[in-house]
Amino acid sequence: MLFLAGAAALSAQTTEPASAVSLPALVGEITAKNPERHFYQEEIAIAKAGQRYSATRSVPELSFDLGRTRVKDSSGRVADEGHAWSVSVTQTFEWPGRLALRKAIANRDVELAELGLARFENALAARARSLAYGLHASNAKAQAVREVAERFTALKETFLARDPAGITPLLETRVIEAAELALQRRATEAELAVQAVLIELNQLRGAAPDAALKIAAPTLTFNDVPETAALISAARENNFEFRLRRVELEQQGYAVRLARNDRYPAISVSPFVSQEKVGDRETTVGVGFSLPIPITGSTRGAVDVAEARRRQAETAVFVAQRELDREILTAALAFKTKLAESRRWSPDAADKFREAAELADRHYRLGAVPIATYVELQNSYLDALEALLDTQSEALAAGLKLQQLTGLDINPVQISQP
Repeated sequence: MLFLAGAAALSAQTTEPASAVSLPALVGEITAKNPERHFYQEEIAIAKAGQRYSATRSVPELSFDLGRTRVKDSSGRVADEGHAWSVSVTQTFEWPGRLALRKAIANRDVELAELGLARFENALAARARSLAYGLHASNAKAQAVREVAERFTALKETFLARDPAGITPLLETRVIEAAELALQRRATEAELAVQAVLIELNQLRGAAPDAALKIAAPTLTFNDVPETAALISAARENNFEFRLRRVELEQQGYAVRLARNDRYPAISVSPFVSQEKVGDRETTVGVGFSLPIPITGSTRGAVDVAEARRRQAETAVFVAQRELDREILTAALAFKTKLAESRRWSPDAADKFREAAELADRHYRLGAVPIATYVELQNSYLDALEALLDTQSEALAAGLKLQQLTGLDINPVQISQP
């Protein structure tokens, strides 16, 4: 286990307001209010509607015929005429097993839709955690840049208030002015980074882009990476993308069986009653049967298409498995590398660099530190803090990626009050 406290130490300069949002609350809000999530929910609703009607029998058809009957004698004269009518009800019966196969395919549609929603929510939660830390890191960088920029501004005003005597004070003034200009640009970029992360977070939670959002200071805790075999085994069991491909393959297997079943015709049964009233009343009651005659090879073609799609699904599973293994190895390597890099930082590294920058500022004003050392320490403080926060962000991103791929608890991100 590794506790990365550099960013948390920096946040101790200020106190988060009591209304700061915790990470679980933020993730819950984003998951519940994200507009795109409704798309996947409707996909589930559509699949369930198809599931309900997949195993229902065809609706019976009622037909009614009405007419007149005319009887002629041998000479061609009309002997009698009267009314004639008939009523029949036709019900089509599918070949045994066909309805069950259709229901099995519809069940896989529901499973695919539910997996799609779970995959989206999983990616959404990971993105929320990454952005939450990104917002904190961007604020920390912006605060540090503003702090150093204010030092240079105060020094510049002090130098300008004096009457520089000699070339050295003049050159030092120009050095301070140049450093201040560079820091002002750096501060602007840091503020823009904060706003970009804030806008994306607000969009994810369905809020106004410029809505205020305060997140409690983050504490990162990373678990060691399991062995590669354990990662691959967990991924093949838990990875949403791979599970989707397996369900699609299973569904195509049912589709092949259904196409083969469709080669056997459905039978229509039609009980009927008819009556003619020409002189005497004649009533006929009976049952009719009908079935299609397979003249063309369309059913054989449907089986061939279904078999080809099943083979495509098999290839998709193989490719997905290969891609999954590659992504796991890449993500595990990135996470191990960034984790080892993070462990090289001492927990109080940010504090040490900040204290050194403050110490250099005080002693430079007393004339005990040269201008080159002063500027170097201020820039080193900012570079070190940026490197620390970026390393933590990259480790977090790699860990979340590995967690998405495998479903294992690699690196929970906790947000707590300082």
